[in-house]
Amino acid sequence: MNKRIIMIAAVTLLFAVSAFAQEPTGAAQGGVKWGVVSAAFVLGIAAAAGAIGQGRAISAACEGIARNPTAAGAIRLAMIIGLALIESLVIYSLVLAFIIQGK
Repeated sequence: MNKRIIMIAAVTLLFAVSAFAQEPTGAAQGGVKWGVVSAAFVLGIAAAAGAIGQGRAISAACEGIARNPTAAGAIRLAMIIGLALIESLVIYSLVLAFIIQGK
């Protein structure tokens, strides 16, 4: 049993050495593009947080209108302004992602 394990390990090591001798091709030459990765994280987090914030704002506005229908106009106006500000933060993160990426 030990001879079999040693033989498998030796064959694996021999094949691994030839893999390290190859020249890098394509995307492997440049390595990981951390600007793209960080831009994706920034956009993902901003979009998720913006969606959660918009959902909570709309939920609170609907609940406020249901409790006091006479104040529907003021609540709706405040909700639309709040949604626009939340969306602008997501757009700012898009601009930041482009700056990080270097384009």
